[in-house]
Amino acid sequence: MATWRDVEIAEPGFAARVRKIFDAHKHKTIATLRSDGSPRISGIEAQLADGELTFGSMPGARKGADLRRDPRFALHSASEDPVEGNEAAWSGDAKIAGRAFHAGDVDGDMSGDLFRAEIDEVVRTGLNDAASMLVIETWTPARGLRRIERE
Repeated sequence: MATWRDVEIAEPGFAARVRKIFDAHKHKTIATLRSDGSPRISGIEAQLADGELTFGSMPGARKGADLRRDPRFALHSASEDPVEGNEAAWSGDAKIAGRAFHAGDVDGDMSGDLFRAEIDEVVRTGLNDAASMLVIETWTPARGLRRIERE
């Protein structure tokens, strides 16, 4: 497993592109697993700071209970449509998958549970400079960074 710092060290340019997408909007979407194994999608706020991916869960929230039982998650950035006529300027979207572990209480005015993530995979999807091909960049601790272009 890797931390966000590991991604930043291994592939700083890629990490910067992913971080820009995640930092563009406060709200993200997280997928967790219910007790019966079916997926649950929830809104969440997440932070990439001090080399770590962290997020909180309000007391009694189902996503927090899901993560305590089964730490696997997938986090998706907010997505925007490419601007017609200026598709090449689209920043794309980003996803991070891994395992999240309870790390104590959320700091600040609100109560809740803090989770720290161990990262299995980071993906950025965007367009090439000509906006003629889809570009999928995938990083894992074992394989490093890979790039695929599709028409």
